[in-house]
Amino acid sequence: MKDKIKPSKLKILPVACHTKHIGSGSTFVAIRGHKKDGISYVPKAIKRGASKIVMQHDAIIPQEIKDVIEQSGIEVELVENTRHALAYMSEKESGYAHKNLKIIGITGTKGKTSTAFILDHLLQSAGYKTALISTVHNKICNKILKSHLTTDQPDYLHQFFKLCVERDVEYVVMEVAAQAFSLHRVAGIAFDAAVFTNFSQEHGEFYKNLDEYFAAKCTMFDQLKPHAHVLVNADDMWGKKILKKHPAFLSFAIENKNTHISASIINSKEALRFALQTGDEEHPVHCPSIFGAFNAYNVLSAIGIASKMGISLEQCAQYIKSFKGVPGRLQLHRLKNGARCFIDYAHNPSSYKAVLSTLRNMTNNLIVVFGAGGERDHSKRPLMGNITSEIANTIIVTSDNPRTENPQKIIEDICSSIEQKNQHKIIKELDRKIAIQQACKIAKCNSVIAILGKGPDEYQEINGVKTKFSEKDILKNFK
Repeated sequence: MKDKIKPSKLKILPVACHTKHIGSGSTFVAIRGHKKDGISYVPKAIKRGASKIVMQHDAIIPQEIKDVIEQSGIEVELVENTRHALAYMSEKESGYAHKNLKIIGITGTKGKTSTAFILDHLLQSAGYKTALISTVHNKICNKILKSHLTTDQPDYLHQFFKLCVERDVEYVVMEVAAQAFSLHRVAGIAFDAAVFTNFSQEHGEFYKNLDEYFAAKCTMFDQLKPHAHVLVNADDMWGKKILKKHPAFLSFAIENKNTHISASIINSKEALRFALQTGDEEHPVHCPSIFGAFNAYNVLSAIGIASKMGISLEQCAQYIKSFKGVPGRLQLHRLKNGARCFIDYAHNPSSYKAVLSTLRNMTNNLIVVFGAGGERDHSKRPLMGNITSEIANTIIVTSDNPRTENPQKIIEDICSSIEQKNQHKIIKELDRKIAIQQACKIAKCNSVIAILGKGPDEYQEINGVKTKFSEKDILKNFK
């Protein structure tokens, strides 16, 4: 039966922090953001039909906005923290829908999206009605909805949960970014199960240091329901810290039988195969659409949680065979000359090392096209450049989403630490489309091309303007 969720269901919201979601009778919460203050949008919210304005008690309100508020006669509520208020007012407006759902949170630096997609597939295959909140897209049953953030604002989230309840969804699998905890997007939500995938350098533009970033991730453990199942990567240095502090948590690892669930890799050069082990049980696992040993962690953690939800390991091993893969995560495209091209979302040093090491095993001619996002952690740019130059045969350094930064400067940052011995590998091309086409032109039948950074994104953002940009279409149209 065709799902009839209309986009308008999540367009105008009863409580909202963005004026595009404000309609007649909505409450506008004027959040003090890092770049913009919601107070400046109060007149627009009133014009769009808001019936109430919520502000921080210490908000500085320009006289012209005070005049607009006074003339409109609109109700104003002052609160201690507008982000908290947004979360709790949104929760109330949804009828506390999240309390009628089983919510599984997945956090970590890498692997959140893949783990979420795999777990959603396992639960659906077992006959459960599921919903998904992810970086790639959101989904209720089989209806796909656009995703704007890894973890959306609470005004959207709680109306999403309300729709889930209306459609008899039982499980919601959701990626939870560190900022979702720091900015109170998931305040009040309790998790039935949680996965900690791994931890490494990321979001230096937001957090002062790694410890602060790590602490934000660990906030998830303060929001668990009683008897929640938690699965932590025991091969990860930071995961070990969590397990030491929380010995009751479950663990997963590769080649480590002292954990609750583990995998012994059989083949990772092509489609992933491994032996799944837990206690006295062992099951062969074949993942036809998944590549790379690092992805074994994602499969393993998804199976680990699914097994705690009542799906047998044998069933999980069977269901994974029909998994189609994750959009923009080592997504394979074949060129007419036989070369293989993988599109991947990798955008930090540890992801580069994992993805490129996997692809290096598939070929003696690895060509990598990559850049770095503007207005994001600058410190990782030279690290990604150096890692790529050590592993690849040819690197084509190009634009990603430069946003408001100078794309040429970003390229120079990337190349700044590449050693002299690898300088001959570098090709610089600002135009990402031309860079991809150039990689295809120099590829031979045994070559592997990696296009990193954007993954499933179908746009490029330059100077605040988003334009359509599809890497899949560029490959499809290459002759």
